[in-house]
Amino acid sequence: MNIQGKMFIWLSVFMLAMAITYGVWSKEPAGTTALFLAFGLSIMIGFYLAFTARRVDAMAQDNKEADVADEAGEVGFFSPHSWQPLALAIGGALAFLGVVFGWWLLYYAIPVVLIGLFGWVFEYYRGENRTQ
Repeated sequence: MNIQGKMFIWLSVFMLAMAITYGVWSKEPAGTTALFLAFGLSIMIGFYLAFTARRVDAMAQDNKEADVADEAGEVGFFSPHSWQPLALAIGGALAFLGVVFGWWLLYYAIPVVLIGLFGWVFEYYRGENRTQ
């Protein structure tokens, strides 16, 4: 994680330089603000990764002599089948369409979003997949 922290910190230095340069040359507030916000986000991520790199063991990407196989192993559990993201996407699409066509569409979108969200969160707490 040490490498990723350094990468984000250097990215934030670049973003800060570009924000200052863009702000001075263009005098356009929206793009300058976006670049300063990108600087803030990348510095937060960089310091978080650098801070946590001290508390965890060295990983394979921190070793210059490491092979790809050194990081092999279980990454985590990923659901092989789930219909909940589809329900959440349909509800989100309806909600954004509500901004375009009328706020009344949110009355239909919010229940679909909530069903998709709660179904996705509690997917492995009930039903046939309860024991996974």
